[in-house]
Amino acid sequence: MTAPVFDKILVAVDDSPAALAAVHAAVHLAARTGARLRFVHVTGDGELVRALTRMGRDSELATRRSKAAAALMAHVGAEAERADVIAETTVLEGDPAALVLAEATNWDANLIVMGRPDLRGPGHHPFVGTVTRKVLELAEIPIMVVPRPT
Repeated sequence: MTAPVFDKILVAVDDSPAALAAVHAAVHLAARTGARLRFVHVTGDGELVRALTRMGRDSELATRRSKAAAALMAHVGAEAERADVIAETTVLEGDPAALVLAEATNWDANLIVMGRPDLRGPGHHPFVGTVTRKVLELAEIPIMVVPRPT
């Protein structure tokens, strides 16, 4: 039996420690295998966004989110560049799990890399980890889930 070849790796990115660990793992894997990376950051339409929109502050929020996403993608892109890995970045808006899955399909990725949030601490949000769970349930390609660094 031959090992699967991963030459197009999609990496779901946010600014959490788990996602940044996933970025590091994907860059390391790509450097060893010659795979190309696509970093995908999805800005959701959460309750905070809806509240600020109702208050008329949506343009301010959009500007902040855009700047934060650009800085995040510059950071992960630079990590890939330092490792001589070919990478591209994309920022999407909407449902994170659905868009990660759609982007993986559209790009013909053969591996998805995601971070696994630490759900053990007190006061964790009950929805933390739902994106990873949904992608795990619905993806038709392999997924590598990277734990948050300790």
